[in-house]
Amino acid sequence: MSNPMMNRAINQGAQAGRNQPVMSDQELNNLFNQPAAENRNAGPQVADRAMTYDDVMMKTGVLFTILLAGAVVGWLVPILALPAMLIGLVLGLVNAFKKEPNKALIISYAAFEGVFLGGISAIFESMYSGIVLQAVLATISVFGVMLALFRFKGVRYGSKMMKFMMIAIGGYAIFSLLSFGIAMFTGTSLRSDFSIMGIPLGVIIGIVATVLAAMTLIMDFQMIEEGVKHKIPEKYSWMCAFSLMVTLIWLYIEILRLISYFRD
Repeated sequence: MSNPMMNRAINQGAQAGRNQPVMSDQELNNLFNQPAAENRNAGPQVADRAMTYDDVMMKTGVLFTILLAGAVVGWLVPILALPAMLIGLVLGLVNAFKKEPNKALIISYAAFEGVFLGGISAIFESMYSGIVLQAVLATISVFGVMLALFRFKGVRYGSKMMKFMMIAIGGYAIFSLLSFGIAMFTGTSLRSDFSIMGIPLGVIIGIVATVLAAMTLIMDFQMIEEGVKHKIPEKYSWMCAFSLMVTLIWLYIEILRLISYFRD
């Protein structure tokens, strides 16, 4: 339940393996609390082989290679950032709500998001020299720290924490859409034109969003772990990789924006 896409991947994957009706969130949580052997022994055999960590890592590597290739295009032609962002948004929503993962659509999303990231990175770099390298290193560092906490410290979230995170992510998404709409139609930025106790609202929101994105990584790792444990079909590794990529893109954008506030 790290985010709607990962939740959908694990839920649908579990159902594909068990051949049962779609479960509620509570039923899904109960399934995850059961021993893995119960899931293996339930229902008929699945034609598709079970997903492994290597599957998710390979798919994630493929998507980020495509994303980096798109970023080169966006870096060279920054004007493509806006149309690529809009197309990427549409593809992201389509992928998030599809019942079955679509490899072509997920790869297309990675390509257009790469163009978008390359474009905005070039724009930020022209304004603040060296900011892109700072944001990339910070994103990699946060990813490494959260992975270490998950792998070596055994950090896991319970169902209540997951529900809280889903509400927080949904609230931030609504705020971002409203902020974008207000900026487009009125020219007023909620992030930079308002402050609380002398601190720009953008700084406060940026810190909260960065922490939220970092915490979402733990949930992504946890859901991938549950998917492997319960042997969901291999095809859902594309959706897991897609969801992990979405979280990392979000984290990079928030860090890039946050650094820009401090550079100002």
